[in-house]
Amino acid sequence: MPIAPANGIEIYYETFGEPDGEPLLLVNGLGSQCISYEPDFCNAFVDRGFYVIRFDNRDVGLSTKIDTDQIDFPTLIGQAMAGESVEAPYYLSDMAADAVGLLDHLGIERAHIVGMSMGGMIVQTIAIEHHERVLTMTSIMSMTGDRDVAAPTPEAAAVLLAPPATSRDEFIENYVKQWEILAGPVYFDDTRFRDRAGPAYDRCYFPAGTGRQLLGILASGSRSERLRTLKVPTLVIHGKIDPLVTLSGGERTAEVIPGAQLIVFDDMGHDLPPALWPQYVEAITNHASSVRSGS
Repeated sequence: MPIAPANGIEIYYETFGEPDGEPLLLVNGLGSQCISYEPDFCNAFVDRGFYVIRFDNRDVGLSTKIDTDQIDFPTLIGQAMAGESVEAPYYLSDMAADAVGLLDHLGIERAHIVGMSMGGMIVQTIAIEHHERVLTMTSIMSMTGDRDVAAPTPEAAAVLLAPPATSRDEFIENYVKQWEILAGPVYFDDTRFRDRAGPAYDRCYFPAGTGRQLLGILASGSRSERLRTLKVPTLVIHGKIDPLVTLSGGERTAEVIPGAQLIVFDDMGHDLPPALWPQYVEAITNHASSVRSGS
């Protein structure tokens, strides 16, 4: 297995394309394994000249699981959501350092970084704390950590806080029902999500890691003031009907980052539906080209 020693842990990763292509690092969302960036999506970037890297964040998939003492997740997450200060086993800064450690292992000095949802928060943190490693940043369906924006709908919040499944069959049924809420009515495809659910469960079902990641997000606080000083070319992509990280999260991200471009897809929920892949690939490729051309 391709494993990178990074930031004191081990990160599982996969690459697409040739190493002499432009490096494009894809960062996953909450509880999401690298397989969520589907091969056809990755290869669409390879066709545009990129060397694509996808990886499992800590605490999911085949990367290191973080051993901790017993944590009362419901209490701590409730306190954090209420605005109280809490301690977490790790923070977004740690996950950003993991990604940079992966780049070190691959011998990549600078990369285009793309993150969806929590992955957007991680790439924002990379851009803040390791800006010298970033060519461009794309933050998709994400937010700045400000508590006055991006509040989920009640239905989406229930998905986020649902108890873990106790069997493979239950996981698959829950997964499909949850994504029917998150993806939205236009692009939801029962077969697509059912086909994704089984492999995700079989590869690594580890709900404790998702809880720790969520706690890390909430405990990391707002990035807005630091983002206001950012000098990294930034593209923000969001869905108008996103129920989990509502549109104001993307709007705030684009508002605070100097020179950021915002693209809103009217029918997009909290998902990257295949029907929109050509538009994502075109937008991110053009964004990367702006650096190549010096514009």
